[in-house]
Amino acid sequence: MATTALAGHAGATPPSPAPWRHAWAAELLPPMVLITLGTVLLSAGHGLWFDELFTAEIARLPLADILHAAVSGEATASYLAGIPPSYNAPYYLVVHLWTALPGADGDTSLRVFSLLATAGGVGLVVRAVGRLAGRATGVLAGLALAANPLLLEQTVEARSYGPAVLATGAALLGLARWLQDPPRGLLLLGLAGAGMGLMHWYAVTVLVAFVAAALLLRGRRAVPVVLVGAAAAAPTALLVGMNLLNGTGGRNAEHLRDTGGTLADLAVEAWAGGRTPLLYLTVGLAVLGAVRGRGVRVLGACWVLVPLLLLLLAEQVRPVYLPRYLLAGLLGLGVLAAAGALAVPRGARSPVAALLVAFSLLAAAPLADREPREGSDRLVEALAAMHRAGEPVVGADLRSAMGLDHYVRTRAPALRADLLLPPDDAPPGADRVWLVRRQLPGGFSSTDDVDLLTAAGLSIDREWAFPGSKTDLVLQLWTR
Repeated sequence: MATTALAGHAGATPPSPAPWRHAWAAELLPPMVLITLGTVLLSAGHGLWFDELFTAEIARLPLADILHAAVSGEATASYLAGIPPSYNAPYYLVVHLWTALPGADGDTSLRVFSLLATAGGVGLVVRAVGRLAGRATGVLAGLALAANPLLLEQTVEARSYGPAVLATGAALLGLARWLQDPPRGLLLLGLAGAGMGLMHWYAVTVLVAFVAAALLLRGRRAVPVVLVGAAAAAPTALLVGMNLLNGTGGRNAEHLRDTGGTLADLAVEAWAGGRTPLLYLTVGLAVLGAVRGRGVRVLGACWVLVPLLLLLLAEQVRPVYLPRYLLAGLLGLGVLAAAGALAVPRGARSPVAALLVAFSLLAAAPLADREPREGSDRLVEALAAMHRAGEPVVGADLRSAMGLDHYVRTRAPALRADLLLPPDDAPPGADRVWLVRRQLPGGFSSTDDVDLLTAAGLSIDREWAFPGSKTDLVLQLWTR
């Protein structure tokens, strides 16, 4: 039986949880849908792009090297100066252990790890929401998450968002258990809460939201949750402090956007994949869920609003917005929308629930035809077919170097002897030089290799373009 009383006053006594022995088939549906959709996206076989390549190259290092680089703020390769694996160090350690498994050291396995972690997180959300608001709400919430375009996009990338979703789902389940039968769930809430922030430190805002919900629902009796939440946030605070001390605290800040106070609007738009029907339906149902949703009104409202408010405050100091960084907090939007769909009059519940899932699937459909984010894999394969032994292969910039380093190692090791990566320059004495460059909308990334080759009497003989949705690469053959 759903615990409707949890949405009420702080002193409400929840009924005993209903037996769950017959719920497995329904609860497994959302994770299986997510795995199916993720498999479709993975079947395109696109190569890794820069962020994923960074994961692959860091995770393969010995554990001691990863820890040293994270703590000291030192780069792990010559061309990665100023980009140590500090903020995501816990994730790289986890992935290092994953890749140590037999057959799990390839590019696809890194993405499969993210997919499985996300599916596990969605399954835990289904279970937790089902305990609080009823099985139907839990399953619908899981389906709304599994079909969501923002979640799906990050699900199949070798980054930390999958493990962050897994930890968020586990923390939610811990909170649900505590709400129903304290002190059960506190240990799970603490361990998973620590994992949330360590996988992506923005997820700490969701941990704060869970603590706020416990306070609103239980008042003084929520003091243990407050203490556990504070302890769970401590590792993330130490991680951020370490990055400030080793000089990498502002790394990647150039990617963050100042929204001018419209952060919440942009976040909801990102959740809807920019699709107006899903945006309006989700917001409308979420508002209804916050007002009339059974069992998760307070928790869902805190889950959505607290992270957005905290980030809006942080934006007064510096830009903080990047859609995928907000993913853990936006999961609450899907949960509230599901609660709202089942708060409409009984006869309209099934059609509204179907619309929520259908609009999510339609918004996610373009992902099936998306272009590769980066073409380093195709570039290296083409280069290997044309290259002659002894001809220098030069990565002119950071992104070119990362792609060359990874795919030469995994697909064309014969090129390694001729590979030159920053800060090494193109040798002016060679008669034929292969130069890989990143192309920007206004031209190419700056490099002194062009001046050196031109001064040595070489010029571009031929070039091949390898476009991507994130990075456009160009392979140039310079000859005398």
